Amino acid sequence: MLKTTNNLKKWWDEFPSQLRRITICRFLASVGAGGVLYLTPLIFNNLSFTATQIGIGFCAAALAGTLTRLLTGICLDKAIGFEILLKIAAFLAILADLLLLNAFTNKIYLLGEIFLGAAAGFYWPSVEIAIPKCVEEGKSNEGFALARTADALGISIGALIGSFSATFGHIRLIYINEIICMAILLLLLRVKVIENDRLRMKKIESINKNNKFKELAKLIKILSPFLVISLLGTGILSLMQIGLQLDLVKGGIIRPSISSSSTGWIVAYKLILLLLFQWPIGKWLINKNFTQGLKLSLLNFLLGCTLLFVSSFSRYGLIIFLIGLIPISIGIAMFLPTATETIVQISPKKRLGLSMAIYSQCFGISFLLVPIIAGRLIDINGNALLVWLITAICCLLVYPLTNSIKRRPDLI
Repeated sequence: MLKTTNNLKKWWDEFPSQLRRITICRFLASVGAGGVLYLTPLIFNNLSFTATQIGIGFCAAALAGTLTRLLTGICLDKAIGFEILLKIAAFLAILADLLLLNAFTNKIYLLGEIFLGAAAGFYWPSVEIAIPKCVEEGKSNEGFALARTADALGISIGALIGSFSATFGHIRLIYINEIICMAILLLLLRVKVIENDRLRMKKIESINKNNKFKELAKLIKILSPFLVISLLGTGILSLMQIGLQLDLVKGGIIRPSISSSSTGWIVAYKLILLLLFQWPIGKWLINKNFTQGLKLSLLNFLLGCTLLFVSSFSRYGLIIFLIGLIPISIGIAMFLPTATETIVQISPKKRLGLSMAIYSQCFGISFLLVPIIAGRLIDINGNALLVWLITAICCLLVYPLTNSIKRRPDLI
């Protein structure tokens, strides 16, 4: 045991101190978010909210996140320290949790989701761009693998806390858990856990006002094949936060429904799978071309969604459902670090902050559209059969786009 502990400490100490610090921050944020992201649909399903109403709440969060992501990207390219933006995200998350903790009406639920989405919009571009700034140039892929492992570990712990809370009839403790995590995060940021961005880079000149739309259009054109793939990948992430839970509690065509507490444990199972896969897969992808990572993630998404679709037709479909979550978890473990590294590799260096914000918008757009579409399909059909079928077909359609993604010229 002591030898294992020493080996882990030695492995941890090999990473740059700044990367270790931002990883701790990500871990704390993920512990708080784990229960909130994955168990919120169950709370409001128990209050007899329809799948469409729950989906609209996620859409409201996504819309707020879309606006704050763009603002965050502009701030990052103007060399505003990402630690400042992380503090804003933490304050907004605490406000959202206070609202959701006391939400019993659709109006308060929507307001809480809006603040939660705004917090995510400030958080993700800031915490992602921190990674390449904490490591030597060209070594960000290992940094992303470490960071995503911390995310997976934190989210798994947060979901387990939520599952225990649901089992004992106190599922809303997930919001108190996130408030505590955000408070600790604010304390860490207060004592300068993260080095000020202005000390790590020269101020990047802002886009000339007369050319900003032209430059933005050119940047989107460069990123477009990757952005389409990212919309699908983030859409699947969205389904893991709302479609999966609603599918389980409502059941398939033949597959029986299960209780909210049992659903919480299946969510925890899925997140533990991601935790187990994230570091070894991320480590394995370090020496691979980013297009390989994207292709393999799409193939795993295709297999997983197909199995979830098939599970609806069997009385023992829950077993097939659990098996289907394995390739989906592998796909997520491949997609998340690969996608962020892809942005670093293909974006113009002076526009990395804006590129990261545009990529992060894929999360906002997916969470804006997918929950409402999935919720509507589930309400109409009474199950998520079409949701998984359509998603599998989309994986096939976007696969050829992986060959259109090119590195920026100075990295070739």
